[in-house]
Amino acid sequence: MLDRMQSDRSPKGSGWRRFAAEHRGTTILVVIIIIVGILIGGHLYGRYLSSIDLADREAQIEQLRAESQKQKRDIDSKSQQLTALQDKLKKTQAALDAITPSANTYNINPNQTLIIGDGHLTVGMVGPPTNDNVLLNINGKSQTLAAGQTVSISPDPATQCRINVQSFDVFKAVLVATCVAAKAQ
Repeated sequence: MLDRMQSDRSPKGSGWRRFAAEHRGTTILVVIIIIVGILIGGHLYGRYLSSIDLADREAQIEQLRAESQKQKRDIDSKSQQLTALQDKLKKTQAALDAITPSANTYNINPNQTLIIGDGHLTVGMVGPPTNDNVLLNINGKSQTLAAGQTVSISPDPATQCRINVQSFDVFKAVLVATCVAAKAQ
């Protein structure tokens, strides 16, 4: 018994060793239960955190879907507006082209004088056109021209000009005048 008492009074290490040796199976079982408990608790906590993230993600997805549908409606609306504006532009351009003469095309009225052909020609219409022709004064020389007729004029040796009478009526004549540099011979 004295041995037992002395062993009880000995430093702490020896008592622990005896406890560990006597209850080794119980200690291992407790440690295993604690580890399994920590694993189960960690797993459940991880599922909880992922469910929170999942709910936030689902809410964001729904919000993005709503925004996407709104933007699609806006795009469709803008596309319709763009199509309508393009149609309107085409009609306006056609109307503008109808009233604006093309390049080098001139409308001349009776008793009116125009400087045409890049400033090389002075053309005046003398009186109103007749049924068959129109009387034009081109750089001081009178010329009688019919519709579709073309006249070539050299205002100076370096320039060659052509005037074509496209059409005329009682109120105006439509002329096309072009001037180019004369070709060297």
